[in-house]
Amino acid sequence: MVSDAGPLLETRGLTKSFRSLVALSDQSIRVDRGEIVGVIGPNGSGKSTFFNLISGFLQPDSGEIRFAGAPIVAQPADRIVRLGIARTFQGTRLFQALSVADNVRAAAELRQRTGLAAALLGGGRRRRAEAAVEEITEELLDLVGLTARQENRARDLPYGDQRRLEIIRALATRPSLLLLDEPAAGMDASETKVLLGLIDEIRTRYDLAVIIVEHDMDLIMNLCERIQVLAHGSKVFEGTPAEVQAHPAVREVYLGHG
Repeated sequence: MVSDAGPLLETRGLTKSFRSLVALSDQSIRVDRGEIVGVIGPNGSGKSTFFNLISGFLQPDSGEIRFAGAPIVAQPADRIVRLGIARTFQGTRLFQALSVADNVRAAAELRQRTGLAAALLGGGRRRRAEAAVEEITEELLDLVGLTARQENRARDLPYGDQRRLEIIRALATRPSLLLLDEPAAGMDASETKVLLGLIDEIRTRYDLAVIIVEHDMDLIMNLCERIQVLAHGSKVFEGTPAEVQAHPAVREVYLGHG
């Protein structure tokens, strides 16, 4: 159960090193329900490490991660998904040989707990779980216009559709917080515009908070209410898109001019 009190996600002093390389240093962020927050920075600035720590793929050397008021450091990745945090990756990680619909079903089943006895013996609980999986699968395929292609293999979709399929697969776990890792990578301008509208609709329809790591500045500046800028593993600045664009340190380390 996600608490309504306080921030949805909060990190404090988050630090992670790989031998002598400090990938993230003393990073802190607060994300409230319904917010879309961007995290930007040059390559090697700590963005992917931040996502991997939040989603349980890495454990911090020090610092605190709280989700819905509860600490989640040391929780495994699958447990974090069940708590309500879902993510996508820089490159698609779909089940390429499975159908479009089965990719969504596989994710939806993560949040359906039928229990061993119900799974073996059948019964009402199992039928309700199966019906819930089908309902969310149909709803999400319709959301991104993939209903007509639901029996196609994921590998046969155009690239833009594969990216949207990965997003709805994350949504199928019914998260409260969605982490999008470079969702516009490889997309042209028209596909990116569609993506912007989709993310905004997702936030509104499902009452989600969203954190986006992205290099496409048009997407970030037009979508996010707040942006955190990282460089060399540390926070340089955090503010509104207009404040980020005007800040001299950001212009120097990220935009490349003073």
